Amino acid sequence: MPQVIDYEHGISAIDSGYYRPMLDAIHLLVEGDRAALIDTGTNYSVPPVLAAMREKGLRPEQVDYVILTHIHLDHAGGAGMFMREFPNATLTVHPRGARHMTDPGRLLAGTVLVYGQEATRRMYGDIVPVPVERILETPHAASIRLNGRELQFLDTPGHARHHVAILDSKSGHIFAGDVFGLSYREMDQDGRQFIIPTTSPAQFDPEPYHRSIDLILEMKPQAVYLTHYSQIRDVQAKGAVLHRLVDAHAELGLREKDAGAARPERLRKGVKRIILDEARRWGSRLPDARVLDIYSNDVELNTQGLGFWLDSLE
Repeated sequence: MPQVIDYEHGISAIDSGYYRPMLDAIHLLVEGDRAALIDTGTNYSVPPVLAAMREKGLRPEQVDYVILTHIHLDHAGGAGMFMREFPNATLTVHPRGARHMTDPGRLLAGTVLVYGQEATRRMYGDIVPVPVERILETPHAASIRLNGRELQFLDTPGHARHHVAILDSKSGHIFAGDVFGLSYREMDQDGRQFIIPTTSPAQFDPEPYHRSIDLILEMKPQAVYLTHYSQIRDVQAKGAVLHRLVDAHAELGLREKDAGAARPERLRKGVKRIILDEARRWGSRLPDARVLDIYSNDVELNTQGLGFWLDSLE
């Protein structure tokens, strides 16, 4: 059985099975006899999601919405396969991302640029397009209703220009995709949760990132759900940490902007230092090697994202 964490208000996190356990969460939202899924993981996430739904007595026909926070493939790679499985579902996506769901060629090419051809196929399989008539574009302040439960979309760029967060009217909680950072459960300590931002390719931009963090904080949610990984609380304090560390990443990038061929490795070392310094500040008792192991994939992605951002400044 897939790993499932059940929270209040009919919210559950299903481990997508992507890369390693507890890296990538698909959120299931149940209201009465209707359901929505927030983010999809990859094609390989379909079986664990269906299994988790069966355990809860839910049939595929009861899913009304498949909701994408953004179209990076660890969040949306399985969207086409999900839509095949859920015949009554509508796919929601930011207007900037909709065309990539009907024609995923450019999205796939961008992923190949980051990971390479072989790794991309291994991680994501064949990306299935979604019929245009099953897609609902969700700009800022758009809303949908799940069995009467309102879900409002917030335009939240900074991690990606096609990113939305979703405010759940019933709980007051927010599903934030990647724009409110990364908080892996292996780092939890004494009931506290560690968090860092993600500056992954290819649209990291510090100024809109700060605005998106502030927008989420203005809603004063008691909890935020991250794709990497699920529910966090003490939201205002975590927002302050994210602001500080977005600046730290940007400062690192600008400091190394003109480092030439040495830039990628200098950025990589700098990202590792930011994470380890923050872990010590936070009071982690884990060895440095374990912290870097937990965030190993993110070190590489944050490094590449800073490089893309620096290139965009030229």
